[in-house]
Amino acid sequence: MKTEKISITTEFIKLDSLLKFAGVTETGGEAKEIVQMGKVSVNGEICTMRGKKIRPGDSVELSELGLTLIIE
Repeated sequence: MKTEKISITTEFIKLDSLLKFAGVTETGGEAKEIVQMGKVSVNGEICTMRGKKIRPGDSVELSELGLTLIIE
């Protein structure tokens, strides 16, 4: 599985915004759809809340893409 480290300069970033920021999706609507379909895990648990606050130290996994995002 491929791992990418994503640096943010704010306290948190919302899950759908993170997917767009990291280049996983091209639009926020596409990110929303992926999250609501249950294809994204946050810290090892499936997350369907697109507004979930992701903070430094969290990991976001998209097993369908074989990608893990580590937030710094």
